[in-house]
Amino acid sequence: MTIEHVAEKAGVSIATVSRVLNGIDKKVSEETIERVRAVITEMGYRPTRVGRALRRLESHLVGMLIPDTTNAFYAAIAHSVEAALRADSTAMILCNTAENPVVQDAYLDEMEAHLARGIALLGAVASPGLERLVASAAPLVFMNRKPPMPGGGPFVGIDNYAAGREIGTHFVERSYQRCAVIHGPAASSASRERFEGFRDGLAAEGVRLDDRNVHEAALTMSAGYSAAVELLDRQPLPRAVFCGNDLIAYGVHRRCREVGLRVPADVALFGFDDNPLNEWLAPWLSTVHVPYEQFGPAAQRVFQRLWDAKPGIRQHQELLPYRLVFRASA
Repeated sequence: MTIEHVAEKAGVSIATVSRVLNGIDKKVSEETIERVRAVITEMGYRPTRVGRALRRLESHLVGMLIPDTTNAFYAAIAHSVEAALRADSTAMILCNTAENPVVQDAYLDEMEAHLARGIALLGAVASPGLERLVASAAPLVFMNRKPPMPGGGPFVGIDNYAAGREIGTHFVERSYQRCAVIHGPAASSASRERFEGFRDGLAAEGVRLDDRNVHEAALTMSAGYSAAVELLDRQPLPRAVFCGNDLIAYGVHRRCREVGLRVPADVALFGFDDNPLNEWLAPWLSTVHVPYEQFGPAAQRVFQRLWDAKPGIRQHQELLPYRLVFRASA
Protein backbone atom coordinates (compact mmCIF):
# COMPACT_ATOMS: atom_id res chain seq x y z
CA MET A 1 0.00 0.00 0.00
CA THR A 2 1.49 3.33 -1.08
CA ILE A 3 0.62 7.00 -0.85
CA GLU A 4 -0.21 6.88 -4.57
CA HIS A 5 -2.97 4.32 -3.88
CA VAL A 6 -4.46 6.59 -1.18
CA ALA A 7 -4.37 9.63 -3.46
CA GLU A 8 -6.01 7.75 -6.34
CA LYS A 9 -8.87 6.38 -4.23
CA ALA A 10 -9.46 9.73 -2.47
CA GLY A 11 -9.38 11.56 -5.81
CA VAL A 12 -6.68 14.01 -4.71
CA SER A 13 -3.02 14.64 -5.43
CA ILE A 14 -0.14 12.92 -3.65
CA ALA A 15 0.85 16.35 -2.27
CA THR A 16 -2.57 16.72 -0.66
CA VAL A 17 -2.29 13.33 1.06
CA SER A 18 1.19 14.29 2.27
CA ARG A 19 -0.16 17.56 3.71
CA VAL A 20 -2.89 15.69 5.60
CA LEU A 21 -0.43 13.11 6.93
CA ASN A 22 1.99 15.77 8.15
CA GLY A 23 -0.66 18.10 9.57
CA ILE A 24 0.12 20.81 7.01
CA ASP A 25 -3.47 21.11 5.94
CA LYS A 26 -4.23 24.84 6.05
CA LYS A 27 -4.76 24.87 2.27
CA VAL A 28 -6.92 21.75 2.35
CA SER A 29 -10.68 21.87 2.96
CA GLU A 30 -12.18 20.06 5.94
CA GLU A 31 -14.18 17.86 3.56
CA THR A 32 -11.01 16.77 1.75
CA ILE A 33 -9.16 16.14 5.01
CA GLU A 34 -11.99 13.91 6.25
CA ARG A 35 -12.13 12.04 2.93
CA VAL A 36 -8.35 11.40 2.90
CA ARG A 37 -8.36 10.25 6.51
CA ALA A 38 -11.28 7.92 5.83
CA VAL A 39 -9.42 6.34 2.89
CA ILE A 40 -6.26 5.97 5.00
CA THR A 41 -8.28 4.16 7.67
CA GLU A 42 -10.16 2.01 5.16
CA MET A 43 -7.02 0.93 3.32
CA GLY A 44 -4.92 0.49 6.46
CA TYR A 45 -2.20 2.71 5.04
CA ARG A 46 0.85 3.34 7.22
CA PRO A 47 3.30 5.94 5.89
CA THR A 48 7.00 5.10 5.86
CA ARG A 49 9.12 7.42 7.93
CA VAL A 50 12.34 6.77 6.02
CA GLY A 51 12.08 9.81 3.78
CA ARG A 52 11.11 12.08 6.63
CA ALA A 53 13.94 10.74 8.76
CA LEU A 54 16.43 11.39 5.97
CA ARG A 55 15.17 14.93 5.46
CA ARG A 56 15.41 15.73 9.16
CA LEU A 57 18.38 13.44 9.86
CA GLU A 58 16.33 12.08 12.75
CA SER A 59 13.96 9.17 13.26
CA HIS A 60 11.38 8.23 15.88
CA LEU A 61 13.66 5.49 17.21
CA VAL A 62 15.61 5.34 20.45
CA GLY A 63 18.23 2.67 20.99
CA MET A 64 18.65 1.11 24.41
CA LEU A 65 21.86 -0.76 25.19
CA ILE A 66 21.85 -3.07 28.21
CA PRO A 67 24.63 -5.34 29.51
CA ASP A 68 22.60 -8.51 30.05
CA THR A 69 19.13 -9.24 28.69
CA THR A 70 18.79 -12.28 30.99
CA ASN A 71 18.98 -10.08 34.11
CA ALA A 72 15.40 -9.52 35.25
CA PHE A 73 16.30 -6.19 36.88
CA TYR A 74 17.73 -4.82 33.63
CA ALA A 75 14.76 -6.21 31.72
CA ALA A 76 12.34 -4.44 34.07
CA ILE A 77 14.12 -1.12 33.48
CA ALA A 78 14.06 -1.69 29.72
CA HIS A 79 10.31 -2.42 29.90
CA SER A 80 9.75 0.83 31.80
CA VAL A 81 11.74 2.84 29.25
CA GLU A 82 9.98 1.23 26.30
CA ALA A 83 6.55 1.99 27.76
CA ALA A 84 7.42 5.64 28.45
CA LEU A 85 8.84 6.17 24.95
CA ARG A 86 5.92 4.38 23.28
CA ALA A 87 3.51 6.73 25.08
CA ASP A 88 5.47 9.56 23.44
CA SER A 89 5.14 7.94 19.97
CA THR A 90 8.76 6.79 19.96
CA ALA A 91 9.86 3.22 19.27
CA MET A 92 12.72 1.53 21.14
CA ILE A 93 15.31 -0.93 19.85
CA LEU A 94 16.87 -3.16 22.55
CA CYS A 95 20.52 -4.22 22.20
CA ASN A 96 22.50 -6.62 24.43
CA THR A 97 26.15 -5.51 24.79
CA ALA A 98 27.33 -8.21 27.23
CA GLU A 99 29.55 -5.45 28.70
CA ASN A 100 31.80 -5.85 25.65
CA PRO A 101 33.16 -2.53 24.30
CA VAL A 102 33.47 -3.93 20.76
CA VAL A 103 29.84 -5.06 20.75
CA GLN A 104 28.76 -1.77 22.33
CA ASP A 105 30.49 0.23 19.58
CA ALA A 106 28.92 -1.95 16.87
CA TYR A 107 25.46 -1.18 18.25
CA LEU A 108 26.27 2.52 18.64
CA ASP A 109 27.29 2.60 14.97
CA GLU A 110 24.08 0.82 14.03
CA MET A 111 21.97 3.31 15.97
CA GLU A 112 23.70 6.18 14.18
CA ALA A 113 23.05 4.50 10.82
CA HIS A 114 19.35 4.26 11.73
CA LEU A 115 19.34 7.98 12.63
CA ALA A 116 18.25 7.14 16.19
CA ARG A 117 16.80 10.13 17.97
CA GLY A 118 18.64 9.14 21.15
CA ILE A 119 20.49 6.32 22.87
CA ALA A 120 19.97 5.09 26.43
CA LEU A 121 22.89 3.21 27.95
CA LEU A 122 22.10 0.97 30.91
CA GLY A 123 25.54 -0.13 32.06
CA ALA A 124 27.85 1.64 29.62
CA VAL A 125 31.51 0.65 29.34
CA ALA A 126 34.36 2.80 28.07
CA SER A 127 34.86 2.42 24.31
CA PRO A 128 36.19 4.48 21.38
CA GLY A 129 32.75 4.73 19.79
CA LEU A 130 31.17 6.01 22.99
CA GLU A 131 33.92 8.59 23.42
CA ARG A 132 33.31 9.81 19.87
CA LEU A 133 29.56 10.15 20.44
CA VAL A 134 30.11 11.98 23.72
CA ALA A 135 32.48 14.41 21.97
CA SER A 136 29.86 14.99 19.26
CA ALA A 137 27.22 15.90 21.89
CA ALA A 138 24.93 13.09 20.72
CA PRO A 139 21.68 12.70 22.74
CA LEU A 140 22.84 10.04 25.22
CA VAL A 141 21.25 9.15 28.56
CA PHE A 142 23.24 7.02 31.02
CA MET A 143 21.16 4.85 33.33
CA ASN A 144 21.94 2.98 36.57
CA ARG A 145 25.67 3.36 35.84
CA LYS A 146 27.28 6.78 35.36
CA PRO A 147 29.20 7.68 32.20
CA PRO A 148 32.61 5.97 32.10
CA MET A 149 34.23 9.25 31.06
CA PRO A 150 33.92 12.81 32.43
CA GLY A 151 31.13 14.90 30.97
CA GLY A 152 29.57 11.91 29.25
CA GLY A 153 25.98 13.05 29.58
CA PRO A 154 22.94 13.06 31.89
CA PHE A 155 22.47 10.26 34.41
CA VAL A 156 19.32 8.54 35.69
CA GLY A 157 19.71 6.26 38.71
CA ILE A 158 20.04 6.15 42.48
CA ASP A 159 22.68 7.28 44.96
CA ASN A 160 24.52 3.95 45.15
CA TYR A 161 27.12 5.23 47.62
CA ALA A 162 24.48 6.34 50.13
CA ALA A 163 22.64 3.02 49.85
CA GLY A 164 25.84 1.02 50.38
CA ARG A 165 26.70 3.13 53.40
CA GLU A 166 23.29 2.46 54.94
CA ILE A 167 23.86 -1.28 54.59
CA GLY A 168 27.22 -0.97 56.36
CA THR A 169 25.55 0.91 59.20
CA HIS A 170 22.82 -1.74 59.39
CA PHE A 171 25.41 -4.53 59.66
CA VAL A 172 27.05 -2.80 62.62
CA GLU A 173 23.69 -2.20 64.28
CA ARG A 174 23.05 -5.95 64.01
CA SER A 175 26.48 -6.60 65.60
CA TYR A 176 27.90 -8.21 62.45
CA GLN A 177 31.62 -7.70 63.10
CA ARG A 178 33.17 -10.08 60.56
CA CYS A 179 31.75 -8.68 57.36
CA ALA A 180 32.44 -9.59 53.75
CA VAL A 181 31.47 -8.12 50.39
CA ILE A 182 31.15 -9.58 46.92
CA HIS A 183 30.85 -6.53 44.70
CA GLY A 184 30.33 -6.17 40.96
CA PRO A 185 32.95 -5.09 38.39
CA ALA A 186 35.05 -2.19 39.70
CA ALA A 187 34.83 -0.51 36.28
CA SER A 188 31.12 0.04 36.96
CA SER A 189 30.38 3.22 38.90
CA ALA A 190 27.32 1.58 40.45
CA SER A 191 29.27 -1.43 41.75
CA ARG A 192 32.20 0.68 42.88
CA GLU A 193 30.07 3.21 44.74
CA ARG A 194 28.02 0.50 46.46
CA PHE A 195 31.20 -1.10 47.75
CA GLU A 196 32.81 2.19 48.80
CA GLY A 197 29.67 3.26 50.64
CA PHE A 198 29.45 -0.09 52.44
CA ARG A 199 33.13 0.04 53.45
CA ASP A 200 32.80 3.62 54.70
CA GLY A 201 29.60 2.80 56.58
CA LEU A 202 31.44 0.09 58.51
CA ALA A 203 34.46 2.34 59.11
CA ALA A 204 32.28 5.14 60.47
CA GLU A 205 31.14 2.72 63.18
CA GLY A 206 34.66 1.50 63.92
CA VAL A 207 34.49 -1.79 61.97
CA ARG A 208 37.35 -2.59 59.59
CA LEU A 209 36.70 -4.62 56.45
CA ASP A 210 39.35 -7.31 56.01
CA ASP A 211 40.79 -7.21 52.46
CA ARG A 212 40.62 -11.03 52.34
CA ASN A 213 36.84 -10.75 52.62
CA VAL A 214 36.51 -8.45 49.60
CA HIS A 215 35.75 -10.19 46.31
CA GLU A 216 34.95 -8.83 42.85
CA ALA A 217 32.57 -10.80 40.64
CA ALA A 218 30.38 -10.51 37.58
CA LEU A 219 26.77 -9.64 38.35
CA THR A 220 25.52 -13.20 37.88
CA MET A 221 24.40 -16.13 40.03
CA SER A 222 27.28 -18.32 38.89
CA ALA A 223 29.84 -15.63 39.71
CA GLY A 224 28.30 -15.17 43.16
CA TYR A 225 28.42 -18.91 43.73
CA SER A 226 32.09 -19.12 42.69
CA ALA A 227 33.06 -16.24 44.96
CA ALA A 228 31.17 -17.87 47.84
CA VAL A 229 33.05 -21.16 47.33
CA GLU A 230 36.29 -19.31 48.03
CA LEU A 231 34.90 -17.05 50.74
CA LEU A 232 33.21 -19.81 52.76
CA ASP A 233 36.16 -22.18 52.50
CA ARG A 234 38.23 -20.10 54.90
CA GLN A 235 38.06 -19.65 58.68
CA PRO A 236 36.80 -17.68 60.41
CA LEU A 237 33.64 -17.51 58.36
CA PRO A 238 32.13 -14.08 57.71
CA ARG A 239 29.10 -13.35 59.84
CA ALA A 240 27.44 -11.30 57.09
CA VAL A 241 27.94 -10.83 53.35
CA PHE A 242 26.92 -7.80 51.32
CA CYS A 243 26.31 -8.76 47.68
CA GLY A 244 26.61 -6.33 44.77
CA ASN A 245 23.24 -7.41 43.40
CA ASP A 246 20.53 -9.96 44.10
CA LEU A 247 21.83 -12.46 41.56
CA ILE A 248 25.15 -12.66 43.40
CA ALA A 249 23.18 -13.20 46.62
CA TYR A 250 21.29 -16.11 45.00
CA GLY A 251 24.62 -17.78 44.21
CA VAL A 252 25.95 -17.23 47.73
CA HIS A 253 22.75 -18.62 49.22
CA ARG A 254 23.07 -21.80 47.18
CA ARG A 255 26.63 -22.34 48.40
CA CYS A 256 25.56 -21.76 52.00
CA ARG A 257 22.95 -24.49 51.67
CA GLU A 258 25.46 -26.89 50.12
CA VAL A 259 27.88 -26.58 53.05
CA GLY A 260 25.16 -26.64 55.72
CA LEU A 261 25.23 -22.96 56.69
CA ARG A 262 21.95 -21.41 57.75
CA VAL A 263 20.85 -17.99 56.51
CA PRO A 264 20.77 -15.80 58.54
CA ALA A 265 21.61 -17.78 61.69
CA ASP A 266 25.15 -18.59 60.48
CA VAL A 267 25.66 -16.17 57.60
CA ALA A 268 23.49 -13.11 56.95
CA LEU A 269 23.00 -11.98 53.34
CA PHE A 270 22.11 -8.59 51.89
CA GLY A 271 21.47 -8.03 48.20
CA PHE A 272 20.89 -5.03 45.96
CA ASP A 273 18.30 -4.01 43.29
CA ASP A 274 15.26 -5.92 44.65
CA ASN A 275 15.10 -7.96 41.47
CA PRO A 276 11.47 -8.56 40.34
CA LEU A 277 12.10 -12.29 40.79
CA ASN A 278 12.49 -11.83 44.56
CA GLU A 279 8.76 -11.81 45.14
CA TRP A 280 8.53 -15.31 43.66
CA LEU A 281 11.92 -16.93 44.22
CA ALA A 282 13.60 -15.13 47.12
CA PRO A 283 11.02 -13.47 49.40
CA TRP A 284 13.55 -14.03 52.22
CA LEU A 285 16.26 -11.74 50.78
CA SER A 286 17.01 -8.40 52.42
CA THR A 287 17.99 -5.95 49.71
CA VAL A 288 17.91 -2.39 48.39
CA HIS A 289 14.81 -1.63 46.36
CA VAL A 290 15.71 0.31 43.21
CA PRO A 291 12.53 1.73 41.59
CA TYR A 292 12.92 0.22 38.14
CA GLU A 293 9.43 1.33 37.13
CA GLN A 294 10.49 4.98 37.51
CA PHE A 295 13.43 4.76 35.12
CA GLY A 296 11.29 5.03 32.00
CA PRO A 297 9.44 8.27 32.81
CA ALA A 298 12.68 9.79 34.12
CA ALA A 299 14.59 8.83 30.96
CA GLN A 300 11.84 10.22 28.74
CA ARG A 301 11.96 13.55 30.60
CA VAL A 302 15.72 13.73 30.20
CA PHE A 303 15.54 12.84 26.50
CA GLN A 304 12.97 15.58 25.96
CA ARG A 305 15.26 18.11 27.60
CA LEU A 306 18.11 16.91 25.38
CA TRP A 307 15.95 17.23 22.26
CA ASP A 308 14.89 20.71 23.38
CA ALA A 309 18.56 21.60 24.04
CA LYS A 310 17.85 22.75 27.58
CA PRO A 311 20.86 24.46 29.21
CA GLY A 312 22.90 22.29 31.57
CA ILE A 313 21.10 19.08 30.63
CA ARG A 314 24.34 17.22 29.83
CA GLN A 315 25.48 17.63 33.44
CA HIS A 316 22.06 16.73 34.85
CA GLN A 317 21.56 13.88 37.33
CA GLU A 318 18.07 12.53 37.94
CA LEU A 319 18.37 10.67 41.25
CA LEU A 320 15.53 8.28 42.00
CA PRO A 321 14.48 7.23 45.52
CA TYR A 322 15.70 3.92 46.92
CA ARG A 323 14.85 2.12 50.15
CA LEU A 324 16.34 -0.70 52.18
CA VAL A 325 14.02 -3.70 52.39
CA PHE A 326 14.60 -5.78 55.52
CA ARG A 327 13.51 -9.39 55.18
CA ALA A 328 14.65 -12.64 56.77
CA SER A 329 18.20 -12.92 55.40
CA ALA A 330 19.77 -10.04 57.34
